[in-house]
Amino acid sequence: MKSYKEDKNLQLEGRNAVLEALKSERDIDRILVQQGSKEGSIKKIIAEAKERKIVIQNVAKTKLDEISETKKHQGVIAFVSAHNYVDLEDILKIAEEKGEEPFLIILDSIKDPHNLGAIIRTANITGAHGVIIPKRRAVGLTATVAKASAGAIEYTPVAKVTNIAATIDKLKSLGIWIACADMDGEIMYNTDLTGAIALVIGSEGEGVSRIVKEKCDYIVKVPMYGQISSLNASVAAGILMYEVIRQKTNKK
Repeated sequence: MKSYKEDKNLQLEGRNAVLEALKSERDIDRILVQQGSKEGSIKKIIAEAKERKIVIQNVAKTKLDEISETKKHQGVIAFVSAHNYVDLEDILKIAEEKGEEPFLIILDSIKDPHNLGAIIRTANITGAHGVIIPKRRAVGLTATVAKASAGAIEYTPVAKVTNIAATIDKLKSLGIWIACADMDGEIMYNTDLTGAIALVIGSEGEGVSRIVKEKCDYIVKVPMYGQISSLNASVAAGILMYEVIRQKTNKK
């Protein structure tokens, strides 16, 4: 994960502040709790967070001291989303209401907020109905993501799911084809990307995980002709999104 310090304006410190955020049902990306703290209101925070399936990380007091702006964290710091998440069903409903076949972007552990912001921006421009990200081992909707999206975060819904592989299974059961971006795949021009489709983009450096890749219907790649054999995640995502648009347009 990138530095915690880049999104301090979305950082809540202290037991009362975090409890109030939990009560208000505000979207929280994760909560850091001081190792060994389980008494009183900390116990209540942990219980509430678990009920809402919010990620809890146990960290040393020195880490909280380093991150804290107020220096009065009381053993707990929460990172709040810059924008509310939606449910997967909400994204599918948007496509249904528009009378369009679903066009989704699934991100397998994107960790760079600039990449996530850029992908959300391109998803909006290409008419994708929404973006899906995992709850763990990935960046959430931080202030940096919001800025990098150039406002697209206000219009393109983002769903945060517990398990990407299980989500893919659900989408496939609804008749949505899943295309995974990977260098071992077929060149994108030779693959049918029309119809109801979800593009899977892997993390920076590691790509799509084996478990997720095995769930996909297609494995596609962006052709490369130079000396460098890899693309930035957001660039690869943008190229593939526009290939989907190209194919859909030519099919009409």
